[in-house]
Amino acid sequence: MIHRLWLSVIPALLVVGLLFAACSDDSPSQQQPARQAVAQTAEPEPQQAQSAQAQAAPQQDQQSQQSQQAQQGQQDQQQAASQTRQQANQQEEEEVQAEQAQQTDAHLRSLDGVRGIVDPTNDSWPREVEGLNGIISIPAKPLRIITASIGHDEITLALVPGERLVAVGEVSQLATYSNVADLVQNKPIITRDPETIIAQSPDVVVTSPFYPAEGVDALQRAGIPVIQTELEQGPESRINAILLMGYIYGEEERAWAFADEVRARFDALVGVTDAKDAKPRVLALTQYSDTLWVAGAKSTEGGVIEAGGGINAAAEAGIEGNQTTSLEGVIAMAPDVIVIAQPLEFGAEAFRESLFANEALSEVPAIKSQSVYVVESKHFTTLSFWNIRGAEDLARILWPDDFPNPPDPTFSLAE
Repeated sequence: MIHRLWLSVIPALLVVGLLFAACSDDSPSQQQPARQAVAQTAEPEPQQAQSAQAQAAPQQDQQSQQSQQAQQGQQDQQQAASQTRQQANQQEEEEVQAEQAQQTDAHLRSLDGVRGIVDPTNDSWPREVEGLNGIISIPAKPLRIITASIGHDEITLALVPGERLVAVGEVSQLATYSNVADLVQNKPIITRDPETIIAQSPDVVVTSPFYPAEGVDALQRAGIPVIQTELEQGPESRINAILLMGYIYGEEERAWAFADEVRARFDALVGVTDAKDAKPRVLALTQYSDTLWVAGAKSTEGGVIEAGGGINAAAEAGIEGNQTTSLEGVIAMAPDVIVIAQPLEFGAEAFRESLFANEALSEVPAIKSQSVYVVESKHFTTLSFWNIRGAEDLARILWPDDFPNPPDPTFSLAE
């Protein structure tokens, strides 16, 4: 019976042993810690995970803050760029509005009162002007211009682009006499022979009262409009010439702008010189072929003297225009200052020295005080707005404390 009981127990023990072997780890012992480490890394304990999250949070906050700062910086830059663009656009708009206003102002300004314009309201073509040689019709805007006059050349180049002045007289190319010599060196030369002018096919000829009448007739018979305009000294006459010629050339806006420039420069000068008391008596004196010449009332040099802040000694003595005189006449006029508006090429400096060397003149105030000056003749004698330069130069001689700096050497040109 015991034997049968034992036999029943042995199979049960064998089953239990097999079950125990199946549940045991069959990996080598040295691999077990590694497996445990992998398990621990893959699934950290709750306390370790919370610690890692706590360490990562400040880093994430810092990164978020940096990102926000970067975004804010970009927004600031974009806003600054936008403001800059707005300011540039506003400035550009203001400049355009100012230019449009100036152009509108030029259109609104009336040419009433400008001598020589027949119908100031006519801004189309044909248009008529009245010169010293009568009423002349200009059929269309002239693109080829000739003046046969240095004073008119100087005005023309201030009003129209240089290529529209197609030919000049030889004297306009000589720097001794011309204030625009550097601008016309490559232009064809014309003379007072009408054939030389006709050969250049001008649309219009604007010239001085000194151009021969027979030449004017010949040009008109060739179908060329010719206008002889006055060229008188004085600021208002200069402004009138600018506006009239601007109308002839179809350049009214430029004429108004340039007239404003010339007037402003003149007003700035006489605003100082007109207020002066005890003005010096100035004599414009030259010598050609041993003959003495002085410039009296209504002369170009006389106008320069008055604008520069002097009293014209020759005009005060009753002389009108440019007249001859003598040493006795110079002594009688007793000028405080003598200006020699004579080119150096024609002996201006030698003439100055001879005045100092002449015993008969030793008591003349200008000689006694060594106040004799050789001046730029083309600023004193030209029949154009360039006389203002002569007056500015003279003002620096007479009133050096008020005019310590040299004047602007030139005027603006048409574009």
